[in-house]
Amino acid sequence: MHLDVVELRSFYYTTQLGRMVQRVVRERLRGMWPDIHGQNLVGFGFAAPFLRPFMEEAARTLCLMPAQQGVCPWPSEGPNVTALVEETLWPVPSGFADRLIVAHGLESCERPAALLEEIWRVLAPGGKAIFVVPNRAGIWARRDATPFGYGSPYSIGQLERTLAGNKFTAERSAAALYLPPSHRRFWLRAAPAIERIGQRIDARRLAGVVMVEATKLVYIAPQAGSKLTARAPLRVLDGLRPKPKPATGRGAARGLL
Repeated sequence: MHLDVVELRSFYYTTQLGRMVQRVVRERLRGMWPDIHGQNLVGFGFAAPFLRPFMEEAARTLCLMPAQQGVCPWPSEGPNVTALVEETLWPVPSGFADRLIVAHGLESCERPAALLEEIWRVLAPGGKAIFVVPNRAGIWARRDATPFGYGSPYSIGQLERTLAGNKFTAERSAAALYLPPSHRRFWLRAAPAIERIGQRIDARRLAGVVMVEATKLVYIAPQAGSKLTARAPLRVLDGLRPKPKPATGRGAARGLL
């Protein structure tokens, strides 16, 4: 189930909780990708809030939004980089993306295998993607007060197995959002301290979202090896089979003709 783009935009850009989510998730993403200078960056789903820290250093940035969700122009300043696409058919050349961020895309897709196949196609060989999804064991996935309460949540292990079954290798994982999904001022003020504690003790089961970085696998057909000629026949099995006896009688006579 896809949320409408109006609801997603309202949450991230008009609520204090949404702005806090932006800040926390961006910090985790930046920790995983400290430098992407000169690389092509693509976001899918509603990834716009998390792309901004990378825009200035990326060679090109595209923000793709599925038709079931809807699209909005972004960023508010400068040229628009968003496009409305079919979630499993993107108007992007194969191998275009060096880095790709999926947020509010995988958990709400009705055909996740087809989506992963399209992501694999768009990524360059060795390209990396980060999938941001609701944590199955977390509180955020159980409440619909935020966009993370919709769709099919994943644990880190489930997400890694899903990626491994679709030609990706999971490289590393992270988690974020340890505070309750509440708009109350008390929790928003406590958010930085709670986040630091959660990261320090690595309490991933309590996090609201999990993130897995995966690399595109490219299978290369093995090249034919060089042919070697044995200098002498092997004698390993000589003692295991009887030596042929010389022919006698009529057989010998035939051999002389």
